[in-house]
Amino acid sequence: MRRAGGLLLLLALLAAGLWWGRVPLGESVYQRVAASRADRDVLAGGADGLGLIFCGTGTPLPDPDRAEACLLVQAGANLILIDGGDGAVRRLAAKGVRLGGLDAVLLTHLHSDHIEGLAPALLLRWTGSAARTPLPLIGPPGTGRVAAGYNLLLAADASYRTGHHGEAIAPTGGGAFAGRDAGPGVVWNRDGLVISGFAVNHAPVAPAWGYRISYKGRVVVVSGDTAPTAAVASAAKGADLLIHEALQPRLIAGITRGLDGSGQPRTAQITRDILNYHTTPEQAADLAARAGVRELVLTHIAPPLPSRLFHPAFLGDAPARFAGPIRIADDGLRLFLPAGSTAIAADRL
Repeated sequence: MRRAGGLLLLLALLAAGLWWGRVPLGESVYQRVAASRADRDVLAGGADGLGLIFCGTGTPLPDPDRAEACLLVQAGANLILIDGGDGAVRRLAAKGVRLGGLDAVLLTHLHSDHIEGLAPALLLRWTGSAARTPLPLIGPPGTGRVAAGYNLLLAADASYRTGHHGEAIAPTGGGAFAGRDAGPGVVWNRDGLVISGFAVNHAPVAPAWGYRISYKGRVVVVSGDTAPTAAVASAAKGADLLIHEALQPRLIAGITRGLDGSGQPRTAQITRDILNYHTTPEQAADLAARAGVRELVLTHIAPPLPSRLFHPAFLGDAPARFAGPIRIADDGLRLFLPAGSTAIAADRL
């Protein structure tokens, strides 16, 4: 009994010590974790090849697990962002992706969920490398106006940051976009990385581009947002990967019924309207089979999938239409296609 009482007293003293020391203890642990995270550079080193990081695999439909549309492409010394939806770039930074070396941003089209998260990309590239030149923003006609709009929006911010941090960290000239409207054809060609745009069918959004990405014998095609179109199968002929948007109407129907039943007819009509300019997983599988790609990766996932348990319902009979692997991308998925190989490696940040 006396021993048990002594043990209780010891535990009480230990608890009291932890309570009174919680501030310095918390600071110490936090500093160690923060230093470890700041030291990460997930893009450094590694073999030569074509790397892809899915930074945003969601849509405008609220989804706590997915940021809006975004894909990071790394090939040799090239670092390219395709689209920049809300929250996506911040997720990259939180996972240890340093964007000081970002070379350009390519846009598939000008829907808000593909462009409204571009400001963090600009800031992290500018201050991460003390960039003195604007960040290229390249996309379909209208991209120049988007760049001009961002520059107007962020002009005061840029002047404040230069005034606060100085020219050594935030030099004049680096806190802006250089917009360029591009037609179909080659939009990027440097150090072995060639990216070509091609028209897809996202009407009434026009023009809208998909992109074919080639680097040292590895080929990836990104559909952008589109209804099923032969242009994607043509561009993806013989590619290693087809990255295609996907919407499952049977699951969207449940959201529509819920909105109708809760007195939200206008939002319900939006969920009906979106059915005619996107592609189902089954249709994407048909395109992948026609193109003869090695693997199909689905992104821009609609509706939100709260658990992997819903993946079979989302895919429907897509696996019966395409014999290769089908992957439902989520934020943080990283794929790597080594140069001079047919391998496709996958991990998560």
